[in-house]
Amino acid sequence: MNPTRTFIIRRTFVYPMALVIVLTAVLLVVCLVQGQAIAKVIILAGLIMPLVVIFVETAFRRVVVDQEGVTAFRPFRQRRVLFSDVTELDTVRVRSRVFMTLMAGPDVFLIISNSYQDFPALVEGLIAAVPEGCVTEETQQLAKQPPLRHADVFTVWFAVVALVYVLIAQFR
Repeated sequence: MNPTRTFIIRRTFVYPMALVIVLTAVLLVVCLVQGQAIAKVIILAGLIMPLVVIFVETAFRRVVVDQEGVTAFRPFRQRRVLFSDVTELDTVRVRSRVFMTLMAGPDVFLIISNSYQDFPALVEGLIAAVPEGCVTEETQQLAKQPPLRHADVFTVWFAVVALVYVLIAQFR
């Protein structure tokens, strides 16, 4: 395995998510300038905060795989699992969504989804690095053809198109 690899959430999801926030803020400003109903303004203002939280959580999430272990970084927290401590590398698949779990004892685990860029390389690297016999059959099957998730990217681009449509309608 390479000395250190960093895997980030796919930018095909992060960039349009930022665009959704910008378009929502623009729509909020337009509603304020046009004197739209206060309920519409409150809804838009209330929508921006969770969008920003999701964006920050997603944009700054990363997994670093080095020779000794895996570290998952999220805003304000991180978790590390050493390969020497891993007892099981298991996989749960729900449609096109995959969750890999690195277990290192009863209370130490790390869950990694297929939302990360270059997920096939991440799977291969983890399988190669964990102790022999720790990889479940499901994970070995997954490694042969890891599923990529595109539904979330489609959904966020749909939101971009919908917001552009609403903005155009506001000016008519």
